[in-house]
Amino acid sequence: MQLHRLTLEFSGTQAYLEQQFQADYFRKSLKLVRIMLLLGAMLYGSFFILDMIMLPDHKYITGSIRLAVVCFVFLIYFFTFHPRFQSLMQPLFALLTLAAGGAIIFMIAIIPPPVNNYYYAGLILIFIFEYTLIRLRFVWATAVGWIQVALYLIVTVYWINAPLSIIINNNFFYISASISCMIACYSMEYYARRDFFLAHMLSQEREKVQRMNDDLEIKIQGRTAQLQDTNRNLQQEILERHLAEEERTKLQVQLKQAERMETIGKLAAGVAHDLNNILSGVVSYPEIILLELPPDNPLREDIKTIQRSGQRAAAVVQDLLALARQGVIVKTVIDINAVAREYVDSPELVALKSSFPHVHIDTTFQDGPLKIIGSSVHIMKLLMNIVTNAAEAINKEGGISITTESLYLDKGLAVYEQIPQGEYVVLGITDTGTGISQEDLHKIFEPFYTKKKMGRRSGTGLGMTLAYSTVKDHNGFIDLFSKEGQGTVIRFYFPATREDILLEVPPPTLMNLRGTEKVLVIDDIYEQRDIASKMLQKLGYQVHTVESGEAAVDYLARENADLLVLDMIMSPGIDGCETYRRIIETRPGQKAVISSGFSESEQVKEAQRLGAGMYIKKPYTLEKLARTVRAELDRH
Repeated sequence: MQLHRLTLEFSGTQAYLEQQFQADYFRKSLKLVRIMLLLGAMLYGSFFILDMIMLPDHKYITGSIRLAVVCFVFLIYFFTFHPRFQSLMQPLFALLTLAAGGAIIFMIAIIPPPVNNYYYAGLILIFIFEYTLIRLRFVWATAVGWIQVALYLIVTVYWINAPLSIIINNNFFYISASISCMIACYSMEYYARRDFFLAHMLSQEREKVQRMNDDLEIKIQGRTAQLQDTNRNLQQEILERHLAEEERTKLQVQLKQAERMETIGKLAAGVAHDLNNILSGVVSYPEIILLELPPDNPLREDIKTIQRSGQRAAAVVQDLLALARQGVIVKTVIDINAVAREYVDSPELVALKSSFPHVHIDTTFQDGPLKIIGSSVHIMKLLMNIVTNAAEAINKEGGISITTESLYLDKGLAVYEQIPQGEYVVLGITDTGTGISQEDLHKIFEPFYTKKKMGRRSGTGLGMTLAYSTVKDHNGFIDLFSKEGQGTVIRFYFPATREDILLEVPPPTLMNLRGTEKVLVIDDIYEQRDIASKMLQKLGYQVHTVESGEAAVDYLARENADLLVLDMIMSPGIDGCETYRRIIETRPGQKAVISSGFSESEQVKEAQRLGAGMYIKKPYTLEKLARTVRAELDRH
């Protein structure tokens, strides 16, 4: 048992036991503490009878002092029923005993001699309570006890100028009582900790024995099962080989699909990077121009139209990054029920119902929050794509059902995908449409694969592919069943979480995001440097720009900057990660935000491990840039 010799706290490798011990110590002490508080109040108040006999002229003063302490005791007694009492018990009891002892010392100071010389006995009674009866820990009890000893000594020597014989006699007994009670308190807490530690060790040993018994039982059952299955082994082996061959074929199909997805994903990611750099001008320059134009300028609406077109194009680029599974997904704890209900009430679903009046939509949501770690935006888009496809598959009167449920799989589930054991939140969409043929069932998640005929509603051909990428980005699985002419059932299995949903904090206004610090923009593309520079200047910052990582290193060798806005992919020359690595060699702790039209790649994560701050994806708005820059500058 590893204990600190003075504080008696668990230390070393056993430090984790301290919090458990204090909770156990409190739980076992609470009943006794409440009894002792009532007993202490009775005893402290009953000594007023002695005051009336010995000090009839001062009985009202001493009575008032005792009543104040007794009221304090009752106040703390009733507080013991409050949930926060556990964390405050030790300091509260220390304050209580200090107040009780201090009140007696005060009475000694105001009561005329020789009667006041006998009141030190009351302090010894206080010692008995504080060291042994109200379960104060040794450290707290010792600190309070010696404060009382010091107060008593100061009062008897400097205040009432008691005779030397009385001072020596009373303090001898008082200090002796304090030392004796310290030993008793130390021993009580030590043995309480030892008993807790032994109980903890016994519990661990019991768990080990139980695990060993369970393992032994499993082995016995296994041996028994082997003996019982001997006559069936040959047939079972043939069946397993057949199933393994089917699984191998299935995995080969999935592997080929994954390889195709990876190839297309790399292409999409590269295209997305270039498009994001191009779209930065279409999205950001209009915002800068709008800041300069007066409200009544006739060009404002045209410029806003250009900006909205750029934003829609950026959303398509984000779909390409999602297809490549390289989009920046901000994941938090979300409630699938809340996302589904938001979609059911959304303008998109209202428009869908208007376009397909022959389709009715039903919902069945399990009660309570169904929590996962994910992105509500991406789950919403997944739901929107699947429901839209379902509506387009219904040629006559039909329906779509959206369901949610919590599900625990005690063993793996072999369906469209192999779903391992675990706790899941399941989002299901069922339709009564035309269904999907078995031939097409494993192709529907491929990019641009579609069976839609000309003249019907159509999109980019990426809806199901984006749904697949979203599920995989959330570490989820898909179960898909369909039969031609009877409809389709698709269920998405997302790993459940027990974490709490964080409440959103309203972001600061743009006026609170301005600054005057010096910012260095590092980007190999002129337009990107120009956009960032103008936006930052609008926000009040001092801005300097350079076109390469080497130029940034040279600049910072001569000048300083409060913050870097650092592009990650620059050509020719060193990239953003290497640029930041060289900069912090001479300027450790240099603040930086990372900007890129690509994705939050390993280079970005490596730069952040080196000390760089937040990541902002191109094209960005003035508000997003302002928040990112301000947040990084304010980070300590």
